[in-house]
Parts: sequence; C-alpha cells; structure tokens
Amino acid sequence: MSKKLRIGTRESQLALWQANRVKQLLQQHDVDAELVHIKSEGDLDLATPLYAMGVQGIFTRSLDQALLNNQIDLAVHSMKDVPVQLPIGLLEAAVLERDSPFDLLVLHPSKENIHLDDHIPSTIASSSLRRRAQWLHRFPSDQIEPIRGNVNTRLKKLAESEWWGAIFAAAGLQRIGLRPAKAIELDWMIPAPAQGAILVVCREKDENIFLQCRNLHHEQTAFCVKIERDFLSALLGGCSTPIGALAEIEGEDIFFRGNLLDPSGEKKFSIEKRISVELGAALGISAAHELLRSGGNELIEIKQHA
Repeated sequence: MSKKLRIGTRESQLALWQANRVKQLLQQHDVDAELVHIKSEGDLDLATPLYAMGVQGIFTRSLDQALLNNQIDLAVHSMKDVPVQLPIGLLEAAVLERDSPFDLLVLHPSKENIHLDDHIPSTIASSSLRRRAQWLHRFPSDQIEPIRGNVNTRLKKLAESEWWGAIFAAAGLQRIGLRPAKAIELDWMIPAPAQGAILVVCREKDENIFLQCRNLHHEQTAFCVKIERDFLSALLGGCSTPIGALAEIEGEDIFFRGNLLDPSGEKKFSIEKRISVELGAALGISAAHELLRSGGNELIEIKQHA
C-alpha cells in the first residue's frame, strides 16, 4: 500500500458518503486513505439563503484552504458547489461518474398522494435561486420559502412545516438512501451545472497523488460537466444568478440544454443544441454566446448594474 492519503470532507451525512466513496475507490487501487473533517462557512450559517450570501465557494473554500495549508491531501466536493476557477495551486484530480443530475420535488407527508398536475397555489421550500426562478416561471402564483441545512435537516423541516413541498437534488437523496418513494423528478427543471457529479481536488505539485486519483476519473462525465461549467463561466454566472445547464451524451451526439432567468422567474431565455461529441468541446461557450445574442444579455446587464 502507498502512503495513506488524508481526504478532507464536510461533516454532513452526504459529504461523508461522498468522501467515503472516494476512499473506497482509492482502496480498490491499493491506495489507503483516511477522512479528515473540516467545517465550511456554508455549514456554520444555516439561516441566510445561499443567494443572499453573495459569495462563491461557500461550501468548498474551507476545504480548499486546508488543502493549500497541507492539512489534507485531497478535497472532495459536490461539483456544482465548486467555482469555475479553482484557487491557484489546486488541480482537478478526478471527476467521478455522475449520478442523476435532476432535481426532485419532495412533497409534504400529507400531500404524498397528490400529483403535480393537481398543484394549486402553494408554498415551496428552496434556497437555490435557480430552483426558485424556474419554479416561479412555471408556477408564478406560488410562494418560495428559504430552507437551509443538510439533507436530513431539510427533510425534517419539511415534515414539520405547512409547505406543499421542497426541492432537493436527486443525487443527494439517493446516495444516502433518503429518496422518498413518491418524490417527483422535475425533468423540466434544468439542473445546476455539474449537479450530480463529485470532484476530487489535489495540489498541483502533488503529481503522484494526481496520478493515483486518475484511476477514479470518468471521462464522459468530465466532458459533460466541463461544457456545463463553460456555459456558466461564459455567462459570468455564480450563486446569485439563476443559470441551468445540462449536457448529456446520446450515442455519438451530445445534447445540451441551458437557460438563464431573472430571480423572479418572469423572464427566461433558453437554448437547446445537439451536435456530435467530436465537435462538442466548445459547446458550452458557443451556446452561452448564442443565448446572450438572443436576448440573455439583457439579464446579465441588469445584474451587473444592480
């Protein structure tokens, strides 16, 4: 066995599942590892909606700092939380094979037998500006209530509330075995760029650790999430911008869907593109520029002058 690697992780059940998954995969390649728990700023402030914090990397910065300070050897992130530009000195070591990228509507226990087609004006819980905007675009009479905390905490808050339902990432609920049987997959809601993917980060100078992690790398997932993150980057997007992006490989083609909304959900600009995988490397950037030319620049300009 090689030197035991220190894997940095947040302390939530989902973060620990993801870090343990990386540990197990490394052990399959004769690389021993242990977990090191690090608290993030996003875990310490559970009251402020994410979009109101005005910062990027709220769930990743503490781990990245620990990595740069040599307190850990690897950081494991939900890739949708990672800013498009990593801190200087850090490197993407591996992108794991993606789980479901979609969002789920988890209904209040008293509403579990109700179909979404039976929806009446209600209160839905989510602290994601993207989810909020897309939901309000489809259901403009609804109210959106902020909800923070880890998956377990949010499910508990939902059960104790009078809300109609709350929106979660499907991958997070599936990984820790908490997906309700009657949860509704929102396939019309375009997910956050890289949602459902796990990223392993190491220091640039640690070439041997980088090579050990490449055994975990899933090239198709990495290709798709790069397109999505290029789209986000080209739109100058972050936590405070409602942007959705999803790239999926279908045979020899790549199918991309993206959108940009104002926070109220009133205005939405969308794009769909299908091209061959061979020509898809620049798809995210070209789709973003096309969306801007078709009117999306209006929303970007409003945000920049706000």
